[in-house]
Formats: sequence, structure tokens, C-alpha cells
Amino acid sequence: MATSICDKLRAGVTTGSAEETQTLAAAWAATLPADVIIALHGDMGVGKTTFVQGLARGFGVKGNVTSPTFAIYAVYHGRRTLIHLDAYRLETAREIEDLLLEDFLDSPYCLAIEWPERIAAWIAPEALHVDLGITPDERHTVRLR
Repeated sequence: MATSICDKLRAGVTTGSAEETQTLAAAWAATLPADVIIALHGDMGVGKTTFVQGLARGFGVKGNVTSPTFAIYAVYHGRRTLIHLDAYRLETAREIEDLLLEDFLDSPYCLAIEWPERIAAWIAPEALHVDLGITPDERHTVRLR
């Protein structure tokens, strides 16, 4: 019996390169529901933006996908709208409301959030949570909670 990408992610996957991480995320993107929020947990440098780049590839987004740290969020269009939010600099629920993100949540969409703990009270309970990490030998780990 074949193991699904979701089963693999729940068990945890280790990748050896940014390309492998992006390929993993692109494969997972094909299985996601039409409207989804993904909370990406992990320290700086563990591959959160790399994972979002893979999601973008899976959604057919053309162009460069980069970290929106200073812009707070970026919107990309492919087979679905991908909103990439970096919540690191947000401190209050009011700040997230002021971004007017709901204006971009046209179905089908994926809202991928880096540093979700900064806005935990704002994130919907049905959001998917992904833990990203790095091993001592600098391989990357990805696990769907």
C-alpha cells in the first residue's frame, strides 16, 4: 500500500537540500483543500520560505517568491492565490486586522504564515501546522502536526 504525502508529512520527512524541501511542498500543495491556512513553525533559517517557494511551485506561481519580512505579506497568483505572511514584526491583533488580508482570500487560496505564534489568537482552529527544523548535520526536517 502506497503512503500518501500527508502520511509521510505526519510521520516527519528529512530533506537534504532546498530543492528537496520545495519538491516536498509542491507535492503536498496538490493535495490541499481549496481554502487553507498553513502555520509554519520553526526558528530562523529552518526553511520556512523555502517551503512556501515549494507551495508556490505546486500552485503554478510564476516568478520569484521571497520572504516578505519588511513588506509583512506578499500575494502570488497561480492556480490559486498564495498569500505569504511573515508575522515576525506583528505584535497585536489590531495590526493583523489593519493588513486587510481578507481582501486577498479569494477562493481558492492558501495563506502561509511564518512566525504564527506571534498571531496565534488570530489563526483559525482548522489551520494546518507544520514544524520545520534543522538537524546537526544541516538537513531539514518537516512534520505536519
